[in-house]
Order: sequence, then C-alpha cells, then structure tokens
Amino acid sequence: MKKILGLLLIFIILSCSDKDDDAFVYPKESTVQHFMWQGLNQWYFWQAEAPNLGDNRFASNDDYLAYLETYTDPEEFFYQTCYQHSNVVGGSSAVDRFSFVEEDYKTLVNSLNGVSKSNGMEFGLARNAGSTDLFGYVRYIIPNSDASTKDIARGDIFTRVNGVQLTDANYISLLFGSSDTYTLGMADISGTVVTDNDKEVTLTKSEGLQENPILVAETIEVSGTKIAYLMYNGFTSGYDDQLNSVFGQFKTAGATELVLDLRYNPGGSVNSSRLLASMVYGTNTDELYVRQRWNDKIQSMLNKEQLEDNFANKTGSGTALNSLNLNKVYVLATASSASASELVMNGLAPYVNVFHIGETTRGKNEFSVTMVDDIDNDYIYRSDRENKINPSNNWAMQPLMGRNENSDGFSDYTSGLAPDAVLKEDLANLGVLGDINEPLFARAIQEITGVSAKRDFSVKMPVNEVSNSKMFTPIKDNMYLDKPIDISFQ
Repeated sequence: MKKILGLLLIFIILSCSDKDDDAFVYPKESTVQHFMWQGLNQWYFWQAEAPNLGDNRFASNDDYLAYLETYTDPEEFFYQTCYQHSNVVGGSSAVDRFSFVEEDYKTLVNSLNGVSKSNGMEFGLARNAGSTDLFGYVRYIIPNSDASTKDIARGDIFTRVNGVQLTDANYISLLFGSSDTYTLGMADISGTVVTDNDKEVTLTKSEGLQENPILVAETIEVSGTKIAYLMYNGFTSGYDDQLNSVFGQFKTAGATELVLDLRYNPGGSVNSSRLLASMVYGTNTDELYVRQRWNDKIQSMLNKEQLEDNFANKTGSGTALNSLNLNKVYVLATASSASASELVMNGLAPYVNVFHIGETTRGKNEFSVTMVDDIDNDYIYRSDRENKINPSNNWAMQPLMGRNENSDGFSDYTSGLAPDAVLKEDLANLGVLGDINEPLFARAIQEITGVSAKRDFSVKMPVNEVSNSKMFTPIKDNMYLDKPIDISFQ
C-alpha cells in the first residue's frame, strides 16, 4: 500500500509503514511542536547531526513530551531544534542559515507564487559610517503598485520613517511592522554624505501584489554586436512561459550575447532555474544540469533518474524552449543574489563560460520544501490537500532538505560565488536599469565589445548593505524543489 505525498508539484510515495506519528502521545497544546519534530526528523537535511532530532533521542513518551514542552513558542522550538548543531557535510563545515517557519501556511504559499503584501518599493538598507544610523535606497519600483503612483524612483534615498531616524534597533518595526502605511523622509547624497531634505513620500502596502520577475528585457546593439539584457528578480514558476517568450524575442532580434542581471534575485523555483539555464545554453535533455543530495534516509531510496535534473526542451505547459545556445554568458550578481540564482551560475559552469560581474554571492546551495500539519501526507504541503491540513494548526515550515550539485559534482559554495570582475553598486550613481550607462551593465558591455558607454568604473559610495526588503517576505532567499520524485520504502 502506498500513499501520495507532494511538495508544491512534488509527488513522493512512501509506504504507510513508515508513518510513526502515533509512536508518541502528546497533548493538544504541543500540536505544533509535534508536527515540527516529526517532519524534521524524517526530512531535515542535517537530521543525523542535529542532537535533538535523533531517531533514538527519546527513551519514553514522557521524555518526548518534556522536550515538546521545553519551548512554548513554536518558532523558538523550531529554531532551537534545527539550529543547535554544527556539522560537516561533504568535507565542508556547514551550519543551517536558511530554514524558517511561517505562522500561516497560506502566506508562505502565496509568496512562493510571487504574491505578497507590499507597497511595491524594493529597497536596500545601508549604514552610515561609524554610526548605528541607517538609510534606505530604492532599488526599483514594482509596476502597478502603490509606489508606482508616487514620486519615488530607483536611486532615491530615505533616512526616516514617520519622522524617526532609521537605526539598527528600529528599522524592522518601522519598515516591516504591523502598520501598512508609513511616510518616508527623503535625503540627498553629496559625495559620501547623506543629508536629509524636506521631501516626504507616503506609501501603503496592499494584499495580493504580484511581482512579475521579468523587470527589464531588451536587446541593444553596440559596435555591431547585439546584446540581450534581462533583469530577472525571482524564479517564479508562474512566469516561466513569459520568460520563454522573452528569449524568443532575443532570438528574433538576433542577439548573440546575453547579460543576465540577477543582482537582486534571492532565488525561488529549482525548475525555473533549470528552464532559464536551458534558454541560455541549450535544450539537450541528455545533459545533466544539477543532481540532488538528500539526507541519508531519503538519498538511499532514490535512483539516478530521480536524483538528476537534465536540461529541458519545453516549459511545464509543453511549449518548446527558445534557447540562445551560448557558450558564454555575462551574469551581474551581488551579495543579494542567492539560491536559485547561484544554482543557474553553478549549473551552467561546466558547459558555459559564466563571466560574473559584481560581488560575491550569498552562498545558499540548499533546497527546501513546504511542510504543513497534514499527517497522512507526511507533513508535505500539496495544494490539492489543503482541506486535509489540521484546521487547528496553520503553521508551515520551510526546512532545508537537500543540496544541488552541478555535473562536475561541485556544490561547496556556502561562502558564495566570487566575481571575475569586482564592481559594487554606487549609491552616488545607481543608474537606470537596462541603460548602457548603468555601471554594472556598462562593465559587461565593455567585456563583450571592448567598448563602453561608461569607461570610469570608480565607485564613490559603494553599497555596503545591512538588509533589504526581499529578506522580509515569507519566501526570503528560499530555493524550493518542484520536480516529481517517486520514493518507495519497503
């Protein structure tokens, strides 16, 4: 007898004999903690190294119950259970920096689909030198958002929220707190000095804002070379067909070079990364893109076909992929480029010369799944089973469950992927995204053609980021797996 499991679009088959939820008796007050422990014990990538997740951790039901009751806050319970360990995986030290929980699974699922509560201003935060004071800088504005109707644009600087100076201690509550509306106090940059001005901008967050990750897509010609430029800000599977159409436009325009701008892209769907890599390199489905590594409980039950993702030749809807068939790609990436962004770079590396301009990336090389309190589905979320989720427990977990390696077997980039050409963004000159004079794009054009519309790449006020708006969305810098897998336990 088998039961069907799922992670978003994943279908995992386990035997009923594997379910051990009834091994321990627990009170209603510990429902969330019990769900978290059971799910992590089976699926967590570092389960074997986490002392409180050991298969023989508890000698009796009383011991188990005492542990569940150690932390009354489910969030604290999750982090203490996951994070209280260090480990060595594949010869490299690794500590979980990315697993997280969400109090309402629907919020998390919406975020995975690119839907969130937002005012449409995407921004970074930086620190004044020698001070705890912070200031924000606008990266870009999401079209059809509240911010798109206001007098605010990329490169604008703000220092205050509702009249209060931003600091290390208050920026989370001021910018990401319970209030949906706030007023920004704007500022100017002169040299390396940020000075307040009298301008104010009021923004309001709304539910259901859906961000199209394809912000800019165009083909330009410089010195007879046609260069495609794509700014892609999230691996959101709902836009895969639109992304494919963009590459069709690049081909029609005769583009022979590609600048892939992932500087603000924190990640997302593994399959979307596979499709993008195929659009860049090629559609030979016999060539390996990435290989998964799970924990020992799961890994031993997967065959080669199930573990490996080859390049693709069509989208999920069945549309043939448009590929530029390149042997070199220019990637703009920074410390904000993570997970699926890094996966594209690493997955392409054995086949394509990936010329990386910018900064060292974030260093997130693990994938995760969404887990909810659906015991009969071994706690794995599936959209068609929402009516099976325990109605008294809406918590969701997004624990790291595995790691992707490229066809050369390389996956050890927890310290990030280093650039071939170092170039930080300049707060004194962020430029217009997609414009040939924007510094990072101009640097790529120079590399491609030997000619640049901007030859001086000195940076007056480099971005030294403290945090950014994408890190306060439910998905954060998560990379989630969405491929069919069939696992059988005997």
